[in-house]
Amino acid sequence: MAEALPGAQIRPNTVLAARRRAVSLHTADGLRLVGDLALPLGRDPVATLICVHPLPTHGGMMDSHLFRKAAFRMPALAGLAVLRFNTRGTRSVQGHSEGAFDGAVGERYDVAAAIEFAEFEELPAPWLVGWSFGTDLTLKYGCDPSVVGAILISPPLRYTVDAELDIWAGAAKPLVALVPEFDDYLQPAEARARFARVPQAEVVCVPGAKHLFVGYTETVLDEIVRRVNPAAHPLPRTIPDGQDSSPTGDGAE
Repeated sequence: MAEALPGAQIRPNTVLAARRRAVSLHTADGLRLVGDLALPLGRDPVATLICVHPLPTHGGMMDSHLFRKAAFRMPALAGLAVLRFNTRGTRSVQGHSEGAFDGAVGERYDVAAAIEFAEFEELPAPWLVGWSFGTDLTLKYGCDPSVVGAILISPPLRYTVDAELDIWAGAAKPLVALVPEFDDYLQPAEARARFARVPQAEVVCVPGAKHLFVGYTETVLDEIVRRVNPAAHPLPRTIPDGQDSSPTGDGAE
């Protein structure tokens, strides 16, 4: 395929230049999880996204489209490190993590392993970015002293209990929920009611969107960058000068 040129439109399958490598996360209960780390090319990252994917029993994985595109674009466009991983028992093209799905119980060790990896690698200003099931894992297990804050994409609040929301309220860490107008599980009005017990929580309704945010990649990535690295907001829609890129992956946007 022909290489995309600077000034060309960023497409769903555009991959911008970054330092990329496969990584392994090791949990306290003895499992090896497969992962991927993307870093800006030629500079240190200004902050870090730790991506916690949707429900693996319904196709969620580290390569789910929003997280794949974040890893392809965010290092180059926003100076962010992007850490993705498959939770226990989850398979993707990147590989198969050991263990088995545990209904948001054993996954506590997976979240801890990702946070510890970021600390060991000295990745700056880590933010947890959960999506669907990943938002429950983020809320239940992610309020760690080293974590700056969390961004929740389509939070169903299926496994999260009020006591766990109260922990975030007490920590006063930034908490942003991106809620699709037509979400299948938790729509904006109910989300505002549930998150009312977290004074600093910001609920952002995304008009027209559904749970998987198909067609709303730019909206989601812009909202993430607005919080994590405001200087890079809004993200460009064309390939910047000096960026090498190549097409890859599927076309789902």
